[in-house]
Amino acid sequence: MELEGKLIVKLDPITGEGRNGPWKKQSFVIETLDNYPKKVCFTIWGDRVPLNNFTESDTIRVSFDAESREYNGNWYTDLKCWKIELSSPGNVGKPPMETPPFNADDAPFELDNDPGDDLPF
Repeated sequence: MELEGKLIVKLDPITGEGRNGPWKKQSFVIETLDNYPKKVCFTIWGDRVPLNNFTESDTIRVSFDAESREYNGNWYTDLKCWKIELSSPGNVGKPPMETPPFNADDAPFELDNDPGDDLPF
């Protein structure tokens, strides 16, 4: 899955020791570019994605996997990031294309403004 938004905060890395050895994770939050923006928190495990290459306020596209798991009757969801890239500058903040107003002079046929015309059938 992919989501695009503005990087608003990089949280401090967290490290620990597990039965499989040491681990490291870092979370970050982006704000979507929708009319009603949402804040979404992602997690990077290990050093797979160099988050240091991005600064807060960069507009980025995040590729991630969503995974939920149950623990003691409660469900928890992780959004695990596996790729981050800067969004192309031409697409950021660009409003949707609007249709220009109709101009009768540009019509491919002649408009007859005579209300007395009969119907063709």
